[in-house]
Amino acid sequence: MLKFIFKRLFYGFLVIFGVLIVVFFIFHALPGDPVAMMVGQRSDVATREVIEKELGLNKPLPTQLAHYLNDVSIISLHENTDENKTRYRYTSLVNVGNNTLVIKAPYLRRSFQTNKRVDEIIFEHMEGTFWLAIAAMIFATVFGIVFGIFCALKQNTFIDHSLIIVSILGISVPSFVAAILVIWLFAVLLSDYTGLNATGQLWDTDPMTGETYLVLKNLILPAFTLGLRPLSIIVQLTRSSMLEVLTQDYIRTARAKGLKYYAIIVKHALKNALNPVITAVSGWLASLMAGAFFIEWVFNWKGLGLVAIKSVESLDFPVVMGCTLFIAMVFVFVNIVVDILYATIDPRVRLD
Repeated sequence: MLKFIFKRLFYGFLVIFGVLIVVFFIFHALPGDPVAMMVGQRSDVATREVIEKELGLNKPLPTQLAHYLNDVSIISLHENTDENKTRYRYTSLVNVGNNTLVIKAPYLRRSFQTNKRVDEIIFEHMEGTFWLAIAAMIFATVFGIVFGIFCALKQNTFIDHSLIIVSILGISVPSFVAAILVIWLFAVLLSDYTGLNATGQLWDTDPMTGETYLVLKNLILPAFTLGLRPLSIIVQLTRSSMLEVLTQDYIRTARAKGLKYYAIIVKHALKNALNPVITAVSGWLASLMAGAFFIEWVFNWKGLGLVAIKSVESLDFPVVMGCTLFIAMVFVFVNIVVDILYATIDPRVRLD
């Protein structure tokens, strides 16, 4: 088990490193000037040069990449100064000349626009993305399993064909298009009946008292939109799994013994049909967190996706890189956990 975990951690490190390199060069290939976005187009040359030097933007790209890798590395080399101790919050291991080899948490730098630490920005906004992904996954899992079972029991009927067509549309339609359609239908045309808003946050503040309160109805439309794609996949996966289980010999035996139809479906068929569905669902949380970016942008939902897209627009490099690396780390961690769950649920899977 430990060998498998260390092996996957190594592969995960390679994935994160690859993501960092690709995003770094793609970002620097974007048109625009981060300094101009910070100080405006009418700033004088001297001011621009000071800011570029302070942020390290006046150095060649390979040098900027090396410095960024040094900042995000857990073990890195820095000048042993009070300023660096405050910035990196490190523990010194051994002195190397004027520098010191340190161990620290990854330093994601500060936002170009707000001068706030990127890790603080991520922790402030990750709650919105996390609950959005959780709500979408619950919605997709519950209704996907129910509709999938219904399709299997009503195989080749009008209802079965209709749900399959709808599920194919749910997989095919881009998320931002689905978001616009959902807003137009439920928040515009049917707003008097649904009472739902096109935009809104999970937490709102009372203007009179200043108290913060939970507004769950603002979660409904973005979670519904984000859950449409996994819902469609779960419907088809549950349907095919149920159809396969219903043809097994032990189901025929249960019917021959005169067991009630409900008992056969729930206690025998469903229990075995849900194994592949559960293992598949367990690995989709990270995918939903990444897929929430455009949903958050359309619904103006306060989460990592909205922050990342606005940071791309303002050429805020540290925030873009920080959000991307955070999502990549979530992917790696969740995939390792899911692999272990696969082996726990299905003894035929070996952890090599």
